[in-house]
Amino acid sequence: MSKKVLVTPRSFGKTSRLPFEMLEKLGYEVIVNKTGKQLNEDELIEAVKDIDGLIVGLDPVTDKVLKAARNLKVVSKYGVGTDNIDKAAAKELGIAVTYTPGANNESVADFAFSLMLGSARSVGKLDAVVRSGRWEKIIGTEVYGKTIGIIGTGAIGKGVAKRATGFDMNVLAFDIYPDQAFADKIGMKYVDKETLLKEADFISLHVPLTKEMHHFIGKDEFALMKKTAFIINTSRGGIVNESELYDALKDNVIAGAALDVFEVEPPVGNRLLELDNILLAPHCGASTTDATDRMGVMAVEGLASILEGGEPKYLAR
Repeated sequence: MSKKVLVTPRSFGKTSRLPFEMLEKLGYEVIVNKTGKQLNEDELIEAVKDIDGLIVGLDPVTDKVLKAARNLKVVSKYGVGTDNIDKAAAKELGIAVTYTPGANNESVADFAFSLMLGSARSVGKLDAVVRSGRWEKIIGTEVYGKTIGIIGTGAIGKGVAKRATGFDMNVLAFDIYPDQAFADKIGMKYVDKETLLKEADFISLHVPLTKEMHHFIGKDEFALMKKTAFIINTSRGGIVNESELYDALKDNVIAGAALDVFEVEPPVGNRLLELDNILLAPHCGASTTDATDRMGVMAVEGLASILEGGEPKYLAR
């Protein structure tokens, strides 16, 4: 009997059929999420009952979902953030969890920089001005030569830092595990959190959502920032306290923000949507043909390494 694999991410195999061809070559029966949306817990519980492998995006792979999957041997995350997967429950049940490290690094770094430039020059508002038949200038601010503060210098944070050097920016960074060799190579300076918040004109977040990092940026941090500063988040929504960000933006404590991620996605009814000094995107930092192709192939490789009993690839810790 062929092994059953459920694929939930809507962009999986969209830009290249190679990931599906790989699954077919292995003889797997592939079941695809055709709802056009992310699955909720109840829908996943129903869908996983007799599957052997799961390729998942942002859908909630909870303890209940894992317990409902009687034959499940591997959850392959199509992406890098595994906070939507109950890894402790998976470990207890003997289910491997893999991910796609590095697949979307450059795409997310590009997008973080795009959001920074877009915020500085009000690109979204300018587009709306012209489309509405008006011809009005909006005064922005330069990015070139300013100070960027990067919180988290993993692969994506490093990518943003490298891009910043092309704009002759003063690059500050904060990380509990600093990479001094990299910093020395590109002229980046590690500082404490308070110094970074006080001195940066643009702050870009690149940290995982852990218990320690939940609401890492809130009222106290906004109070330290320049009134002219912008904050950009392409990591995870819970890093920023959204209620306190709303207050900071409404009261002009900081100049602006750009978010690709939210505490609840999609952010229906979120008060941040009412503000005009924030640029918003629907969690699409990794949405490029390049990253999609890489993630698809790596997700299949991780899944197959477990289902075929080979050397495990891309195991999530």
